[in-house]
Amino acid sequence: MTTDSRFHATSGATEEDLNSAPQHHAEGGDWSDLTAEAERLGEERIVVNMGPVHPSTHGVFRLLLELDGEYVRELRSSTGYLHTGIEKNMEYRTWVQGVAFCTRMDYVAPFFQEVGYALAVEKLLGITDQVPRRASQIRVLLMELNRIASHLVAIASSNNELGATTMMTLGFRGREDILRIFERITGLRMNHSYVRPGGLPDDFPEGTIEYIRELLPNVKKTLEEMQDVVVQNPIFKARHVDIATMPIAGMLALGMTGPNLRAAGLPFDLRKTQPYCGYENYEFEVPTADKSDAYNRAVIRFAEAYESLHIVYQVLEDLEESEGEPVMVENPKIAWPSKMSIGNDGQGQSYEHIKEIMNDSMESLIHHFKLVTEGFSVPPGQTYQLVEHAKGTLGVHLVSAGGTRPYRAHFRDPGFSNLQSLGMMSEGGMLSDVIIALASIDPVMGGVDR
Repeated sequence: MTTDSRFHATSGATEEDLNSAPQHHAEGGDWSDLTAEAERLGEERIVVNMGPVHPSTHGVFRLLLELDGEYVRELRSSTGYLHTGIEKNMEYRTWVQGVAFCTRMDYVAPFFQEVGYALAVEKLLGITDQVPRRASQIRVLLMELNRIASHLVAIASSNNELGATTMMTLGFRGREDILRIFERITGLRMNHSYVRPGGLPDDFPEGTIEYIRELLPNVKKTLEEMQDVVVQNPIFKARHVDIATMPIAGMLALGMTGPNLRAAGLPFDLRKTQPYCGYENYEFEVPTADKSDAYNRAVIRFAEAYESLHIVYQVLEDLEESEGEPVMVENPKIAWPSKMSIGNDGQGQSYEHIKEIMNDSMESLIHHFKLVTEGFSVPPGQTYQLVEHAKGTLGVHLVSAGGTRPYRAHFRDPGFSNLQSLGMMSEGGMLSDVIIALASIDPVMGGVDR
């Protein structure tokens, strides 16, 4: 580095000023000397867009990092690149049609949105106590199976991003068994629209309970295999222990919930604190750890999956006792009129129901037509319903103006709230740890960008 006498003469700067102010003169192609001096002075900070490194960062979530070498000095996350517009769309659909929209928010765990939304509508209708117990039992079964599937995806995808492809194949193998159960019950593997205000459109097909009992051991075996691969693995522990740590005070301030919060030792679980769908009737524990780092979040998800299996087996026993009971409220002005009967084509209404509305009763046909096309009316008012989503606390705020569709629908998605912590987790750490921090939060952008 050299000084320029002309600058000295015209600026009035002293020799001391010149020595303290860095001036880089690239002469003779000595770029190596220039970069070495810049590094010594701490000026090598660059701003980069990071990704895609996670299923959520493939074009729908922007990570902007300011780097000082390999260290993250500042992290900014930008959401809103998916443009689903789910909440606004729901204002133009009937209350029942809203299920088909909210199920697509967190498409990895759709049943939590369906149940939360249905419970909120039932509150507005004042029929919470009229929902048949068998419908609530099936809802619990589906949510707990979905919790396992969601945790499998979270653990599997986070490991795949670090190069552990074996974990990805194992996780999706276990999830496949659960999706087969969903397909048998609802006809679809994802985005089911199976939970309706007032109950369910139809009961299990015959032999479903036996089918579930047949597949559950496979799911448990997959969980055990995945644990064997990583829990005591020195490489896994080196990449996860004390990485992306969050203090409990910071998590509470930022609204974090779910496995991330329970890993810090707080046993906050709505299934225990504010039970719904009959969760108070089932025995299960709320796993906790002593520190919320990436390692303990994975361990908590494993533990929660086993607790969900425990709940599922209890629900199956209850379902065997309640076989033949209704799954929809008796109120004909609310109950979805379907009487499903699986035909040779794999779908269809029952012959008896079609005969009644098409041949025997004009009143039944009119009622069927108006209820399906126009929908039922919900009294004016508003409500807020909470459920324990696989990612944390899911809130459903609905406002009714007394019509056949919502005046306003808004969801508190746990992934959106949890993502606020990414900067606190990552700043001051290594660039490579940002990938682990994001994966440990387990966001799904369909829910984040509603």
